[in-house]
Amino acid sequence: MENYEKKEWTEYPLDEIDRKIIQFLHDNARISYTDIGKEIGLSRVAVQARISALLENGVIERFTAVINPAKIGIHVSAFFNVDVEPSHLQEISEKLATVDEVTSLYHMTGPSKLHMHAIFPNIQVMESFLVEKLYAMRGVVSVDCQLLMKRYKSRFGMKL
Repeated sequence: MENYEKKEWTEYPLDEIDRKIIQFLHDNARISYTDIGKEIGLSRVAVQARISALLENGVIERFTAVINPAKIGIHVSAFFNVDVEPSHLQEISEKLATVDEVTSLYHMTGPSKLHMHAIFPNIQVMESFLVEKLYAMRGVVSVDCQLLMKRYKSRFGMKL
């Protein structure tokens, strides 16, 4: 049996001010430190210091822009359940994590199951991804695919 490293997670103690700052950033990541400070009664410098601490401690992972895929010619959104031989799970996960089309990848409960979301300009490109990349990976046992028909809600990041 392989040795594994136990990862220890330390929780960062959020106070009410941190929670308010995170909520403002969640609603509008481009809001200025000054505007946040005015809303919660802190100086720009104090807000900046708190956000820096949240970043340094991994509470805030990153800031990003959310792009509407259809507006740039990406019309196929698919969810995949990929069964993987246990001995290949890490290798396949690392390879899939580097594929541009893959937007999210999770190890789920069950026998070496990966859950993945990917986007493609059209169904032909998705088929090419399946045949040339996913099915070609040594250790992939089976793939179940579901196409997104309509999005009712999508949340990026989490709300407190």
